[in-house]
Amino acid sequence: MTGASEQTLTANGLAHHVIRWGSRPVDVVLCHGFLDIAWSFDAVATKLVEAGHGVASFDWRGHGQTEWIGRGGYYHFPDYVLDLDELLPQLSDAPVHLVGHSMGGSASVMFAAARPEKLRTLTLVEGIGPPEMEPRDPAKRLRAWLDGVEKARRKHVRPIPDARAALTRMRVQNPELPEELGLRLVGKSTKKVDGGIQWTFDPLHKTWAPRPFRAAAFCELLDAIVTPTLVVAGERGFRLKDEQERVAHIRNRRFVEIAGVGHMIHWFEPDRLAAELTAFFAEHAA
Repeated sequence: MTGASEQTLTANGLAHHVIRWGSRPVDVVLCHGFLDIAWSFDAVATKLVEAGHGVASFDWRGHGQTEWIGRGGYYHFPDYVLDLDELLPQLSDAPVHLVGHSMGGSASVMFAAARPEKLRTLTLVEGIGPPEMEPRDPAKRLRAWLDGVEKARRKHVRPIPDARAALTRMRVQNPELPEELGLRLVGKSTKKVDGGIQWTFDPLHKTWAPRPFRAAAFCELLDAIVTPTLVVAGERGFRLKDEQERVAHIRNRRFVEIAGVGHMIHWFEPDRLAAELTAFFAEHAA
């Protein structure tokens, strides 16, 4: 990983792990996706610093080195938005370029709809919301959530033997993950325990959310976005059947597809992503 500074900032009552790149005031904030970490933006952030930006990223609640929620809590999307609302003023006194990948994009959509005055631009990297997933029936969904939480709290998480074993697991979803990058990510995404290592994310993240995702409601949030928005998709990424319909709800938008890459664009094509971001930010400089 390149030179960067780390700090802990409290937001919404939780200690958040924050990384800063560059010596300039922060004007770009990068929000990672589900079961990812802030460090995964390292190569993108380095390029943005070279282009003259001050960059920050952070681990969402229950990810990386940020605190897990306390007893009786859960990971609801509005909680992420409140975390972000309390983090941003500690990172910058001025509106920022907000970049969200995947789950971080969904949370960024919610934030942009509610707090447009805090943003200069919005970028959604494969981040226009998930598909509508089963079960959609509210009662079945609640039962799945209750059963999942109970199971997660009872389950003993077996240690992973070592970093290479963890890399093998990461390659199930991303078989092209290079060894050097993969081992770096493993090193930042795990902690030592008796018998090996464990992922740092809270196992509750792998349970069903209690409320079914509704694309129609999410599109109302997209309708509310007034911030200039860049939507970035990977040619082989997590593409939705209603992708263009959702994108059309954003009034001030540009859509870019990056060829030859899948969902984790910031891992595999950081230079190309950074180039798109740099050009877009330049169009909307203060």
